[in-house]
Amino acid sequence: MINDPTYKRRYVISGIAVVVVLVYIVRLFYLQVIDQSTKDQADNNALVKQTIYPSRGLIYDRNGELLVFNQPIYEVTMVMREMKQGWDTAAFCACLGITGKEFDERIAEIKDRRKNRGYSRWTPQIFMSQLKKEDIASLQESLFLFPGVQIQKRTLRDYTYKAAAHVLGSVGEVNQNDIDRDDYYTRGDYSGRDGLERTYEKQLRGEKGVEVLMRDSRGRMQGSYKNGELDRTAKAGTDLYTTLDIQLQMLAEELLSGKIGSAVAIEPKTGEILALASNPSWNPKLLVGKERSKNYNALLNDKTKPLLNRATQATYPPGSTFKTIQALVCLEQGAITPNTLYPCSGPGSSPIKCTHHHGSPVALDKAIEQSCNPYFWCAFRDLMQKDNRDIHKPYEKWRNAVMQFGLGQKFTDSDLGEQSSGSIPSARLYDKFYGPNGWKAITIRSLSIGQGEIIVTPLQLANQAAAIANEGYYISPHLNKNDSMRIHRHNIDIQKKHFDEVKAGMHRVMVYGTGRHHAIDSLHMAGKTGTAQNPHGRDHAIFIGFAPVEDPKIAVAVVVENAGFGATWAAPIASMMMEQYLNGEMKRKDLKKSISERVLNESVKKW
Repeated sequence: MINDPTYKRRYVISGIAVVVVLVYIVRLFYLQVIDQSTKDQADNNALVKQTIYPSRGLIYDRNGELLVFNQPIYEVTMVMREMKQGWDTAAFCACLGITGKEFDERIAEIKDRRKNRGYSRWTPQIFMSQLKKEDIASLQESLFLFPGVQIQKRTLRDYTYKAAAHVLGSVGEVNQNDIDRDDYYTRGDYSGRDGLERTYEKQLRGEKGVEVLMRDSRGRMQGSYKNGELDRTAKAGTDLYTTLDIQLQMLAEELLSGKIGSAVAIEPKTGEILALASNPSWNPKLLVGKERSKNYNALLNDKTKPLLNRATQATYPPGSTFKTIQALVCLEQGAITPNTLYPCSGPGSSPIKCTHHHGSPVALDKAIEQSCNPYFWCAFRDLMQKDNRDIHKPYEKWRNAVMQFGLGQKFTDSDLGEQSSGSIPSARLYDKFYGPNGWKAITIRSLSIGQGEIIVTPLQLANQAAAIANEGYYISPHLNKNDSMRIHRHNIDIQKKHFDEVKAGMHRVMVYGTGRHHAIDSLHMAGKTGTAQNPHGRDHAIFIGFAPVEDPKIAVAVVVENAGFGATWAAPIASMMMEQYLNGEMKRKDLKKSISERVLNESVKKW
């Protein structure tokens, strides 16, 4: 027995059997306890997790007027593994009003993992989206004929007014970058693409819910799983109350009709934006629903660039509106006093001409009233040469003072989206152009009257007006009424008495100067017109102002491109906006009609 060769073989075989059994036990333990994939697969056979999409937050104006709301839409989804053989494709297409070719194309797109990285035969895939109730009525009645098909309710944005498209923004389908960046999103979800919809996306979107349903072995729904213990209720997005006055916004857009330009109105004490109009614009409903892509491409290819928010992104020389800042800086830095006199020879003046004869010499108040170019050139020259030193130090001191008004930079602590910074040129720029010793005050004399290398946005111009109205500070302009922006106060290092002088000069503009034809009876207004040189065509018309002078409630900036004099086009628009906001109505109907109906640019299309 000891020498029997089969005796030892028995132990070997027994050992192998034990090892095999242990391997099976370990594998079973791994599959049932550690690895959840088989459980998930089993659950997928028995359970359906249906996403419940929240209602997006509503958007209101400052007075509680509803601007943006939601309308119900539907999407058709499919679980591919449940689409059994014999599935009637022709009947399905008839229910949705599509062709067999369109069906095949959509199925191929769903299964294309390059376009649809989240594809799975086990999970619902979007077949069609943004359908109205009437689009899915026939399918809903016949849904039992198409295993694997579900109808999911969603919401789509709708608008009370055909206004404020640039401000409100739009909602569109997320792309792969959005999905990779935020795990909240899956294919087919929507998010804010621009404007307030994008800025406050996380606030407006809410939180998704989920409903877990159970089905039998034949795939038929058997109701809620575990009486809804695993369900999660969707949480609606938070409503947004904006600082906009929609009546003022609509008036601004109407007055800009047929023109290229923008208008911005700010409440000086709070920095709240009352109106932010840019033209050309479009009806916000154009970027909703199945036609969104088509309409967006049409807007994108329009040569007048309606998608550009000119109020925050377009830049212009400020022209004579800059003289208000020039006066404040020169007063504060001691180059002039309110009584300093400079000569003016009208159009014969040199090296900078004046546009007209208005008497000579002139002091500050009349220089602002008459927009005297030689006066502000002389003040700027004396400031640059005040200490008879190298120009770099006085120039940089001047530049820093100018930028305190928010010019030449973005409002980075604001909730405004796309902005251009504009530019207040640095000494380094002129060193690069002319060499460190190659430039003097006369070289850059155009800066003294808001021309040359200075460029600003209409938003910055309105903020400049607000800062002067406040006599030395501004709150960053913003659109969310519920935000406390008081901590975003920016103080300007210029004495109050100098603001008093400049405000008096701006008031004279509306009484005796270029703005007098558009003053409002019984209302003390302050303003400054401007005509910004345009090397590509006719000059741009500009106006800044605020009212009432004694307790400013509104500051306005208007830019009308290629319109000529600021007093002719920008000033009346601003004046009517002030009247509307301060008095609650605009009584000058004839003026409104003449401005709104006048087309200055034939290329502007109504969208």
